[in-house]
Amino acid sequence: MKELFVINAQYNHEADKVILSILNKLSNDEREQDRGSYYKSLSGLTAHILGGTVFLLGMFKDAVAHNDAALKALAALKTVTVPEGKLSEAQWKQLVADIETADTAYINFAKALTDADLMAPVKLPWYNGNPDSVPVFFLLTQVLTHGTHHRGQVSHILDALKIDNDYSGVNVSFLGDK
Repeated sequence: MKELFVINAQYNHEADKVILSILNKLSNDEREQDRGSYYKSLSGLTAHILGGTVFLLGMFKDAVAHNDAALKALAALKTVTVPEGKLSEAQWKQLVADIETADTAYINFAKALTDADLMAPVKLPWYNGNPDSVPVFFLLTQVLTHGTHHRGQVSHILDALKIDNDYSGVNVSFLGDK
């Protein structure tokens, strides 16, 4: 089962790279323009993708407290900042770098997990305690789902702008000989 979560983390990284390569070609003004989404701009959506990744991965610390490699992977997130509001060009570049850091942490975290870790409970701060926790494997699927959902929103905006963005055609070389 662990291999599936490693592949999901690698796919997430590849999909982020594709979307970011498209967004990097836009001007800062184009990325910052209010596009009518909940997060307003393309940079706002991108910052939210990072924020969700950092938040969700941060929830795993207690569940894997015994796994030094997993904790080390998560520790890389301490250097990541999730920007708010309109971004300057320098802040955009930092956001792109922080997404790379978070994606690498996500991959390394997935690689460090054991089968027992995947079953460990993660306490949830929502659902009014019903349930009060879910297994690591379930919450890991939410990391991928969250990013995919919001990359889809970015894709929709790019479609409206008539900017080619087939990020679903992600290069699968990360699969190796699998």
